[in-house]
Amino acid sequence: MSDTTLDITGWTCPAPLRDRPRVVMGHGGGGALSAELVEHLFAPAFGGEVLSQLGDSAAVTLGGVRLAFSTDSYVVRPLFFPGGSIGDLAVNGTVNDLAMSGAQAAYLSCGFILEEGVEMSVVARVAQALGDAARTAGVEVATGDTKVVEAGHGDGIYINTAGIGIIPQGVDLRPQRVVPGDVVIVSGEIGLHGVAIMSVREGLEFGVDIESDCAPLGGLVRAMLAVTPDLHVLRDPTRGGLAASLNEIAAASGVGVVIQEGRVPVPVPVANACAILGLDPLYVANEGKLVAFVPREHAEAVLAAMRAHPAGRHATVIGEAVETHPGLVVARTGLGGTRVVDLPIGEQLPRIC
Repeated sequence: MSDTTLDITGWTCPAPLRDRPRVVMGHGGGGALSAELVEHLFAPAFGGEVLSQLGDSAAVTLGGVRLAFSTDSYVVRPLFFPGGSIGDLAVNGTVNDLAMSGAQAAYLSCGFILEEGVEMSVVARVAQALGDAARTAGVEVATGDTKVVEAGHGDGIYINTAGIGIIPQGVDLRPQRVVPGDVVIVSGEIGLHGVAIMSVREGLEFGVDIESDCAPLGGLVRAMLAVTPDLHVLRDPTRGGLAASLNEIAAASGVGVVIQEGRVPVPVPVANACAILGLDPLYVANEGKLVAFVPREHAEAVLAAMRAHPAGRHATVIGEAVETHPGLVVARTGLGGTRVVDLPIGEQLPRIC
């Protein structure tokens, strides 16, 4: 359909989607543009009660068993980066989405979209990394598909993975369970993945090596659930960073969120890189961290369990859910002021997963 015949005057979705007759990079960034695209275009077209959950993974019941089901696509550039590769991301990103429902990932599907001309040695390296990551995460790649597109119509390799896992009895993780008084815990230092990707993509030197935090989180979640199954919600702050995840939870739960900016664990190299480039670490992507909203009475025990696990040794309480300013996230600064931490419109760093 040409631009001259495209009629969007009857659309009910709000700006800025209404004002963008073409897809822009921000529509894939995990921020406001992504949310509008999903909520006002895809969701009405697809319909369905399960889809309306709009979580990291869908919780479904099949044959009397509660399952978590998720899918994700990976278009990261470059294919290999400090701390991982597109193959590692394709496994960890999907198993982590399942873990945010409390599920232990069991099986993955894997679809490779290859660009004509990509070297077989590169495909082999990615496939080996994907297989190694699956074994580390304790998940089996059970089925897959391969497609090839013409040279110039791809970027070497794209990967799609989907995963399923069983949700333990008594576990109910969703933002609607968040209540004022819940404690907000982040599992470790933020911003490493996005800065690592940017450093190699742009050839930037920050005086110290920065590696992606890409890692599976299923073991950490199991350690937390062993303390209490009554966790309220978990999210892995990937695209859009910690800020996007907190905003999504606040909006879905109808509570306010207050974080102490000085408590958010930002490693010095990430802070320095963001200061140089004018980025906010709260909006930089992670691939091996989670944020948890935990009932206050369980928070101390859950925090201790997280710190005892390798993936959560730097876990930190950063804030709480509050009755005031429902749906908004506010940061208290080191100078005693406050600032609104809004949902990003697009993405500071595109193509990071």
